[in-house]
Parts: sequence; C-alpha cells; structure tokens
Amino acid sequence: MHAFRRAAILIALGVIVHGFPYYHLATLRIYGVLQRIAVCYLAATMLYFWDRRVVTLVSVAAACLLGYWILMRWVPVPGFGMPGRDIPFLDKDMNWGALVDRHLFPGRLYEKTRDPEGLISTIPALATCLLGVLTGVWLRTEKRMMTKAAGLLAGLAVGNFWGIWFPINKKLWTSSYVLFAAGCTLLILAICYFAIEIKKHGGAWTYPWKTFGSNAIVAYAFSELLSSTLESIHLRQNGQTPALKNLIYTRIFYPIVNPSFGSLVYSLSFVLVCFVPSVLLYRKRIFIKI
Repeated sequence: MHAFRRAAILIALGVIVHGFPYYHLATLRIYGVLQRIAVCYLAATMLYFWDRRVVTLVSVAAACLLGYWILMRWVPVPGFGMPGRDIPFLDKDMNWGALVDRHLFPGRLYEKTRDPEGLISTIPALATCLLGVLTGVWLRTEKRMMTKAAGLLAGLAVGNFWGIWFPINKKLWTSSYVLFAAGCTLLILAICYFAIEIKKHGGAWTYPWKTFGSNAIVAYAFSELLSSTLESIHLRQNGQTPALKNLIYTRIFYPIVNPSFGSLVYSLSFVLVCFVPSVLLYRKRIFIKI
C-alpha cells in the first residue's frame, strides 16, 4: 500500500508541477519525469515483492532492453515503414514511441509530436530502475568492498559497445543509453563508495550532496516551478514582451565569454538558487518524504 500511495503522490505532483501556473486542462501534460519515476518504481517494487532473486531481476531488465531494441529496430512503424530502410532509424517523429504517444495524448506532449517521457520508452526506463535495485542488492552482499566497487562499472563499457548498433539517445531512452547512463552513474557511485566507505574520507565536501539528496523530490519540484515562473513572467522591452527567463539569460549570462560558457554559468546559478531551500530544510532537519 505504501508503494501504491507513493506512486500516486508522485504522479499527482508531476502533473501539478508541469501544469503550473496556468493549468490548461485541454493541453495539460500527462507524462513527466516524476510520473515515469512513479510507474517504474511501482513496477520494480511489485516485481521485487513477487520474486527478489537476482536472476529474475536481471532477466526482466534484459527482456526490457532487448525487447525495446527489437521493437524500435525491427518492427515496421504503421504508416511509415521499416526503420533503417523506409525511414531513418530512430527518427524523432517516425518511431513507435512517438506514434503511440500521439494517439494516446494528442496535444499534451512536451515536444508537440513526441514526448521524452512517453509510454513506450518507459519499458527501458524500467530496466534503469531495476539496475538500481540490483546495485542495492550487490552492495548488501558479503563481498569485499574493493570487489563491490569494481563490479559497479560494467554498464559503461557494455553501453558504449551496444551504441554501435543501437545509438545512445537520451530522449528515446535507448537500451544502450540505459547501460551507458547506468555505467556513468555507477562510476560516480563507485568513486564515492571507495572514498567514503573504504577510505573514510567523508567530510564537508559531501554536504551539498547530502543536502540535495535529503529532499531530492522537493528540490526537483522547486526547480520545475521556478523555471515555469520565470517563463510565465513577461516584461516589456523595446516594444516586445520577452519572458523573464530569456531576459535574465540574454542580459546577464549570454555576454559572459561566449554563449556556451554563459549557458553553463546560468545553469550553475540556477542550481545554486535551488540549493537555498534545500539548505534551509536540511538545517531545520525537515525531510519531506513520500
């Protein structure tokens, strides 16, 4: 019941965050990051309750990745044809994911004709979640700590290798992306595990990560609401009404060195602003859990 309740709250919070501040019901986005987390979390939880054997978890994750690859590569897309022959392989609009999403939620997609958190691409996303479960299982084994750290890095190489035939694509959440992203994440986890658990170097440098991690959903929701707020406020400038978000970037950050560096500084500044409420909550020992 906790899993069902948590999934329902995440879905509701995702819809609320994406609809802010206008909530146009006719075009309200149903998909989203929190919604995908909710679906994958619930599915992984039910699977773990049903059968928590490693071989089962690995088999389901592999079936998700291989099945998605077969669907996207070898199954003709109705109205378009065979990927790689009649249409470009992984074309952004002419693929199974975009086709299904346009039929299910027309007018409610993040990129109009497609959605990066769509229904079909949730299949490999479930594998991402299961890899997290397997990582937790691996870290709780009785193996030596160095063995645990080394065992976390396989996905990086496998993802790169598979990317030769099934290119790494985040928006389509390709199977190679799942393994590559998991490998990158696990590489960072292995480094932190080695530094903190093995070498006992935990200290002040861990504070930002503990602060964000203690209220991760709150930090994410705040960032989405802040972005929507900056986009919804329009100021009149030289006969035009640009969004406050664009105005801040073009007037303050764009002139810094070059546009690319300015974009980086803007992103870091945005994260720093989102860090403020996380710090306040952490200092008051307020941890909002779902």
